[in-house]
Amino acid sequence: MFKSLIDLFYPMVCCGCDAILLTGEITICTECRHNIPLSNHHLHPENEAFQKFYGRLPVESAMAMMLFKKSGIVQQMIHKLKYRGQQQIGTEIGKWYGDELRACHLLTDIDQIVPVPLHLKRLRERGYNQVSSFGKALADKLDVPMNESLLCRNLYTKTQTKKNLLGRSDLKTALFSANFTAANHGQHFLLIDDVLTTGATLEACGKALLAIPDAKISIACMAMSHS
Repeated sequence: MFKSLIDLFYPMVCCGCDAILLTGEITICTECRHNIPLSNHHLHPENEAFQKFYGRLPVESAMAMMLFKKSGIVQQMIHKLKYRGQQQIGTEIGKWYGDELRACHLLTDIDQIVPVPLHLKRLRERGYNQVSSFGKALADKLDVPMNESLLCRNLYTKTQTKKNLLGRSDLKTALFSANFTAANHGQHFLLIDDVLTTGATLEACGKALLAIPDAKISIACMAMSHS
């Protein structure tokens, strides 16, 4: 009864369009689910996400679930996840994508899921890593552990500074390091992030993971931008 009163005065709304969610709808309304532009990368091994890393990073596979467009549903969802604390968005996207990946038997040999990390200062400022809820839901669906301590972001950077650093290969690599043990040797890591744009951050993270002897990496993101 108490929950019903809360729902009456503070109804749950869709994270894509802000419409009130109907019975049975969770986080994303049925119309938005239908209108979200999906990439179907998981059905095409040499997709555009995979091609971004040609000659840059040896990946086993790379994919993003959705296509990110300015002022679109996906941008709205990612913004609310990243800046408004709506971590349930990452959870719902992770469940959705996890079901898709499991159904096509992709990534069956993954040993650990590794999110792109935030610097500790940024983590304290925001209170959470926006990729964590996505990763935890994926981990549950794929039945593999998520490791949030394997990768470390070594430098705290402002946005513009970060862009400058990521344009220089020596400093780009120095942004991240892997805290690994012998138990991590030979493992296949699924590196995850929110939006794949240039791929520079993922490349730097991937190189840090490939410092682990005989490691392999794949990449999965919530969305991919063509900008």
